[in-house]
Amino acid sequence: MKGLVIKNTGSWYTVLTDDGQLLDCKVKGNFRIKGIRSTNPVAVGDHVTVGEGNWITEIDDRRNYIIRKSINLSKQSHILAANVDQALLIVTVSKPETSTTFIDRFLASAEAYRVPVILIFNKVDVLNDDELHYQQMMIDLYETIGYECRAISAETGVGVEELRPLLEGKITLLSGNSGVGKSTLINRLVPHANQRTAEISDAHQTGMHTTTFSEMIPLTTHPSPLTSHHSPLTSKSWLIDTPGIKGFGTFDMEREELTSYFKEIFEFSKQCRFSDCTHTHEPGCAVLKAVEDHYIAQSRYQSYLSMLDDKDENKYREAY
Repeated sequence: MKGLVIKNTGSWYTVLTDDGQLLDCKVKGNFRIKGIRSTNPVAVGDHVTVGEGNWITEIDDRRNYIIRKSINLSKQSHILAANVDQALLIVTVSKPETSTTFIDRFLASAEAYRVPVILIFNKVDVLNDDELHYQQMMIDLYETIGYECRAISAETGVGVEELRPLLEGKITLLSGNSGVGKSTLINRLVPHANQRTAEISDAHQTGMHTTTFSEMIPLTTHPSPLTSHHSPLTSKSWLIDTPGIKGFGTFDMEREELTSYFKEIFEFSKQCRFSDCTHTHEPGCAVLKAVEDHYIAQSRYQSYLSMLDDKDENKYREAY
């Protein structure tokens, strides 16, 4: 029996079968995907085969996935979601502040796995003039690079309805630091989702985790005639809610590939004197010259260096 994994609670997987059943399934202990050392061999968004006893016996080939280094096991990865059309990265310039390094690491990982990203700047309703100015500078930076950006308030609803056309007919991963308002945004877009929200910790200006597992939520306006809930069978638009993450450790990226995951650095790298230029010290490096001339933002270059540093030290760096 074929189906789609729409929820992962750690050891159990909820599978929506092709004939409309919702099954709670498990994975056999020896089930592993060749070539991927992952803490979760099956991910939300996977198309799977379910056998007798509701055991998941096979995973279809993935067209893409978003992956990060596991927090506790640096040699292993954690797959946030598979087979997605796009990702919304929810960021905030205050309460809490999302670091540019975190943003850039997520964007580079998405580039590596061919997942388009839209940056959603949330909480415009709580920003002062200086913070709004900084937010606009951030938006200008990322739009210049080629990323679509939107400024919204999930709390008040400002700009939220304008997101809906971007989501129609697509499977969209929502990600971001804890406390940036993912659950509030989902509740705005899908009122029946009833995602839990939590206040920001005043002491540290950080969010408290309210989502503890990944889940696909149907984005539809048509209730099922059989139940009071919206039927996932009628939905071609899905939101994938993921736990808030503090850091984004990159996984399985080779040094020589890293340049191509930073769009603007890649463009300038074509002019470097040496084809194997690392853009750190080499003579005739067009990237270093572009940073010096402010054609490449210093923050983006520092993010690139931090990911190069990851490869040297081979460790997960939660501070990012």
